[in-house]
Amino acid sequence: MSQRPRAIDQDLRARAKRVIPNGMYGHEATHLLPDNYPQFFSRAKGAHLWDADGNRYIDYMAAYGPNLFGYGCPEIDEAATLQLAKGDTLTGPSEIMVELAELFVGMISHAEWAIFCKNGTDATSMAIMIARAHRGKRKILCARGAYHGAAAWCNPFRVGTLPEDRAHIVYYDYNDPESLQAAAKIHAGDIAGVFATPFQHEAFLDQHMPTFEYAKAAQELSSHEDALLIVDDIRAGFRLSRDCSWSDLGVDPDLSTWGKAIANGYPISALLGSDVAREAASRVFVTGSFWFSAVPMAAAIATLKRIKETDYLEHTVTMGTRLRAGLDTQARQFGFGLRQTGPSQMPQILFEDDPDFRLGYAWVSACIEHGVYFSPYHNMFLTAAHRSDDIEETLLATEKAFQMLRKGAKSLGPVPQLQILKAMVG
Repeated sequence: MSQRPRAIDQDLRARAKRVIPNGMYGHEATHLLPDNYPQFFSRAKGAHLWDADGNRYIDYMAAYGPNLFGYGCPEIDEAATLQLAKGDTLTGPSEIMVELAELFVGMISHAEWAIFCKNGTDATSMAIMIARAHRGKRKILCARGAYHGAAAWCNPFRVGTLPEDRAHIVYYDYNDPESLQAAAKIHAGDIAGVFATPFQHEAFLDQHMPTFEYAKAAQELSSHEDALLIVDDIRAGFRLSRDCSWSDLGVDPDLSTWGKAIANGYPISALLGSDVAREAASRVFVTGSFWFSAVPMAAAIATLKRIKETDYLEHTVTMGTRLRAGLDTQARQFGFGLRQTGPSQMPQILFEDDPDFRLGYAWVSACIEHGVYFSPYHNMFLTAAHRSDDIEETLLATEKAFQMLRKGAKSLGPVPQLQILKAMVG
């Protein structure tokens, strides 16, 4: 297999390593990805991405979720550009902040107010503060292994954090009402909030949708303890529903956190709340130098309007379902088993009989050489910009990747990148 040119990317990595710790940091670093994955990109449009060397990919990561309508959506970019001409980060917020809050609150059934910030971690950490301010309680119930951001209280890696940072975080097993109730029983009377992701979407694991029994148990427990139920919709918001992701289950949270897709890539996140949490929200102090910037708010208004007025959701489900079916057929033809879990528009693709991920890593490594950007361990994202011809082109590439995998599967060894992960966890 001949590799695509990567000289510019390699040069950028060498330069970055001199001026950036480890050469890159965070979830967009390529340290855990196959060696042929590019670190730096030059441009993007629609569902397509070009790396620094000019190689084109059909992108199924959408910048790890922020692009709902594809890169460079003209209507959203135009709204941002018009606002930029008026002003962005000002001494006070633009009047469009009120318009955005009204629009957002009007779209989410449980919401009566909104606070805007920048990152998912901002919103989830703010939700904890408000939950604790609500009744002066301390304990926050979180599902074991669930990702809620990179602050010390929820960072998936313990380096640089203290046990005290998590002293009042209590863990339970996702989708397990008995585990949730057992955790609550130990701390009854001191529970400030119950955190839940809309569905279970951890890296390196199959995804699982929530049962009604689990969601209802979380709601009833919160009510019984006079605590706040918090749905963390940062990743899944507007990808499962045009309302809060748990609305389809008939469960309305007291707080919901939003980010990624709400402005199609412009930097903004949000915390929405019910009237039950309004008084506590009015007492906590939260702020940020760029939280009130107007350009991302203009982009968010344009994005929310497209969410209301277009069939983007149905389209992404259709495209995801078509991709899933095609991959299942190919895998069977070449003698492999795939575990495709979660919503088709947010797919997780793992291999059966692949405990150390060597098959998955080799397969996505072949896919990227044929112009398809998949993740070997993280859930992915379809966008409104993915079209039928993108799916067809993807399936041509994946067929070639399956062919290569079948030829070389027996010679594959352990994945070196996962040794890095073990060291990080340790």
